[in-house]
Amino acid sequence: MHVISRKKLSQFWKKHKDAEDALKEWFKEAEHANWRTTNDIKVRYRSADFLQGNRVVFNIKGNQFRLVVKIEYQSQVVFIRFVGTHKEYARIDAETI
Repeated sequence: MHVISRKKLSQFWKKHKDAEDALKEWFKEAEHANWRTTNDIKVRYRSADFLQGNRVVFNIKGNQFRLVVKIEYQSQVVFIRFVGTHKEYARIDAETI
């Protein structure tokens, strides 16, 4: 998968150092993944939530942080739409962000 953009993740972990290792691990796995369907993601990330518009919510570091992505399965592109704390996540609409 081609992940756009790592910069959002790195900006977040500069503020939340305890998220860095988990986000780097997720990024590395996503880059090497070949997700064709939601089932492909569910095999590895059992707690992932799937929303309308090909959006997926990942729990990062034991659900301390949330990562929302939009996936274009056919073109193998993952767009990072949001990364934040659980509290920040509660204030957004993950289906439209």
